[in-house]
Amino acid sequence: MKSYDKLLKEASGEQLKYITRRHFLLDCVTGLGAAAMGTFLAGCGNSAVSNIAQITDPMAPRIPHFPARAKSVIYLHMAGAPSQLELFDYKPELQKLHNQLCPQSFLEGKTFAFIRGVPKMLGPQAEFKQRGQSGAWVSDHLPHFASMADDVSFLKAVQTDQFNHGPAQLLMQTGSARLGRPSIGSWVTYGLGTENSNLPGFVVLTSGGKTPDAGKSVWGSGFLPSVYQGVQCRTQGDPVLYISDPEGVSRDVRKASIEAINEINKQEYESFGDPETLARISQYELAYKMQISVPDVMDINKEPAYIHELYGTQPGKESFANNCLLARKLVEKGVRFVQLYDWGWDSHGTDENLAIDYGFRNKCREIDRPIAALLQDLKQRGLLDETLVVWGGEFGRTPMQENRDGKDMPFLGRDHHVEAFTMWMAGAGIKKGYSYGETDEIGYSAIKGKVAINDIHATILQQLGFDHEKLTYQFQGRPFRLTDTSGKVITPILS
Repeated sequence: MKSYDKLLKEASGEQLKYITRRHFLLDCVTGLGAAAMGTFLAGCGNSAVSNIAQITDPMAPRIPHFPARAKSVIYLHMAGAPSQLELFDYKPELQKLHNQLCPQSFLEGKTFAFIRGVPKMLGPQAEFKQRGQSGAWVSDHLPHFASMADDVSFLKAVQTDQFNHGPAQLLMQTGSARLGRPSIGSWVTYGLGTENSNLPGFVVLTSGGKTPDAGKSVWGSGFLPSVYQGVQCRTQGDPVLYISDPEGVSRDVRKASIEAINEINKQEYESFGDPETLARISQYELAYKMQISVPDVMDINKEPAYIHELYGTQPGKESFANNCLLARKLVEKGVRFVQLYDWGWDSHGTDENLAIDYGFRNKCREIDRPIAALLQDLKQRGLLDETLVVWGGEFGRTPMQENRDGKDMPFLGRDHHVEAFTMWMAGAGIKKGYSYGETDEIGYSAIKGKVAINDIHATILQQLGFDHEKLTYQFQGRPFRLTDTSGKVITPILS
């Protein structure tokens, strides 16, 4: 009787499998597993990566839409937003207005993060000179970078619509001010794969003691398979957490365990067709390869003395200089996208470290020599011709002095500003010694050559060989792209 009851229960269970939601979701060939695979294939079909290799090996090298000028990107993001008025946007007229009350016309209908009432104007807290044959204006805050001014294109009239750090950083790094979109590096590795299967295609390095205000979402993969998210590496201790074998576990045992896990993952994929399972398999295999390749490439101790002198590096410490040197080493090894975040650029004047005439100067000293060294080092190795270097923050700073809650600040500072700020690009088909765009006489508004954030993205993809309107991924019923529904290539800065 007990055997009969058991058989009856099993039969009933089998019948329920074919009429219940659980069966539809997990087992049915027309269920969500197949739908997910169909979506993935559809996403590939709308881009340059329409081949089965992306399914079986999501990081395999792929061909872009047209011949690319750039093979890799190094993006230097100054989290907190540096002041363009103390670096690149020379405004002598603003100096004449120093300490005068701000004209009402600059305040009407405007929204600021902290300024209230009527603030005072704040003249440039730096000396400017024209540099090189191009005559680009660069302040004395960046004397080393000034020597490389003839190798870059300045974008003087960049605009954004986000004046708070988190949303502005998300917009700059993902094309959307809301969470959930893939980062630039994720789109690039999705489109191009990687040339070095022993290293991540997208590496993230941070300095300044903190991560960006928007958190690790700024290098996340969003709705793309997670294999395309950025891998954060450290310059202190193990470059990646848990990269070393546990005590008592040999490399052979580690390899056998990964093979066993991936065999289960393969069976899971064959049963349900979820592309994220393939991403998981790829990540396990990459993690095993990284145990040897990452510690080697992240070791700067082997670099010659003149390189350490050039960058101002300090092996074993977390620093922006170390990260710039690592960025060169990574692109040299075939990494597609290297993202450097340097925190601490929010110059409100609330204390000495955030003062535009003190803390800001110190931050400039930290980045000046390493950035110049990075450009020079890439150039002397022949890598600058195929590496796109991008520099900027998430927005700019106001020509007015911040007066939080209508009161004067204890130190000189500038509030967040969305209407005009400066970024620059170099290498990989970017014009040398060129300035595009212009602001008004006090640096408040863009009056010529306006550039939106999606235009920056479109230009980066263009140099990598992509039509930004065609690099898409099918999600929630429509094709998504990095530039969303706008964006145009900034052709004047292309050589």
